[in-house]
Amino acid sequence: MKRLGVLLVALLFCACGMSEGAQSPRPAGTTPGERPNLVVVLVDDLRWDEFHAGGHPYLETPNIDRLASEGALFTNAFHAVPLCSPNRATLLTGQFPSRHGIIDNVARDLTSHHLETFNIPLQASGYRTAFLGKWHMGNDPTPRPGFDYWVAMPGQGRATDPEFFEDGKLQKVTGYTTDLLTDRAVAFIRREHTRPFFLYLAHKAVHPDVVQRNDGSLDPESDRGYIPAPRHEGRYKDKIFTRRQAQADVAADLSGKPAVRHALANLPAASGAGSAEHQHPVTPWTGEETIRRRAEMILGVDESVGRIMATLDSLGLLDKTVIVLSSDNGFFFGEHGLTTERRLPYEESIRNPLLMRYPPKIPAGSRPGGLALTVDLAPTMLEFAGVPIGTGIQGRSLVPLFRGTPLDWRQSVLVEFYTNEQPFPHLLDMDYRAIRTERYKYVHWIKFPEDDELYDLKSDSLERHNLADNPAMAKVKASLRADLGRLVLQAVGLEGK
Repeated sequence: MKRLGVLLVALLFCACGMSEGAQSPRPAGTTPGERPNLVVVLVDDLRWDEFHAGGHPYLETPNIDRLASEGALFTNAFHAVPLCSPNRATLLTGQFPSRHGIIDNVARDLTSHHLETFNIPLQASGYRTAFLGKWHMGNDPTPRPGFDYWVAMPGQGRATDPEFFEDGKLQKVTGYTTDLLTDRAVAFIRREHTRPFFLYLAHKAVHPDVVQRNDGSLDPESDRGYIPAPRHEGRYKDKIFTRRQAQADVAADLSGKPAVRHALANLPAASGAGSAEHQHPVTPWTGEETIRRRAEMILGVDESVGRIMATLDSLGLLDKTVIVLSSDNGFFFGEHGLTTERRLPYEESIRNPLLMRYPPKIPAGSRPGGLALTVDLAPTMLEFAGVPIGTGIQGRSLVPLFRGTPLDWRQSVLVEFYTNEQPFPHLLDMDYRAIRTERYKYVHWIKFPEDDELYDLKSDSLERHNLADNPAMAKVKASLRADLGRLVLQAVGLEGK
């Protein structure tokens, strides 16, 4: 891990602050028998607007929408790092990548066996725990600590006929992966329903079917693209996704993003994406056919959510279970000239589709507006379970937001990104730290400090106009930069020392 480099970056900023972590004992009057069950459904690469209630123009997701109508849909939820492996570690540990050590998609099998994941204290407190699906913090699919039931795929996994590490061995299973994982999730719930349980279901969908090498690269020879379930194939033929940004705006947009233009200019020639003029047209990868096939894959995820809710309801447990749906990062559909990428700090990438349902504590149809981050999942689940939140957790429980945003709630969140994957040379210089407030976003490019970006999201929600060099924004920029420094210090554990 680049620990020394991270500390040096933190010390570049002159700031200090208190720890984000909020400790919470078991709520008064709560007994183990009253504790809710916990179900977390993680969807790979899901954009924040890639379901019907989130704004998708044609995708039908009645079960996911039910979570939004009967529970909460967070309106300001973000990824602490918009990349698969490090954010998955963040979700499970409540820590930033600079703390837990999973900083990229390079296979870190050994490190991922030693993460302080929140299922461990849940298990110790009496919860039965299960992990199903895509671990993706290393290619090793063997069980990690703190799970009573473990079914994982090696690396990226496959959308059909996957290999599962199950019953102590790796074996091929026939069928559609989303359905196979859901079968096992339902069976676990039926088997363990007489005591509190925690189920973490990490779907392969909505990621393309491609094999990942140990260095983090994807084997192009194995690429089968997006694969919906056969029953959903062609459901959205000829449908059109309304883009947030017209393709004609891309050149003007990139004029204020010199660091991104640098990355696009360095794209491998074989990709056909870079050019001297930094044009980056929407390729077939994120053309309409790809967006349609992604939508058809998500239909399987929506059915999975429905089956889980129906099973809980049949057992009388639906309203006694916290159900969460989230993602590991967003995705670009051509915005800012970006297609296959999801690492960069723009809204399409860093916004998190976060939904929660639990009628005893979450009002139906609520829309919490406080800033939420993926480091917050672990402490939120622990508070619901009445389990003390460990001192190593850097996030805050989101439970207070269901009663309205507290006066002392955070006013900003940190998004950090490290570039260490050799197969992506155009991104090797693109390390950044970004701060997102309700109104502003400031991006500090570590290796291009003169190319920082500042956006007023109130007047420029599409992030087309970089205000970093605008004299009228000097005070805002200085304030955001100082606050960013404070957050970076917290993330690496210095906490203002």
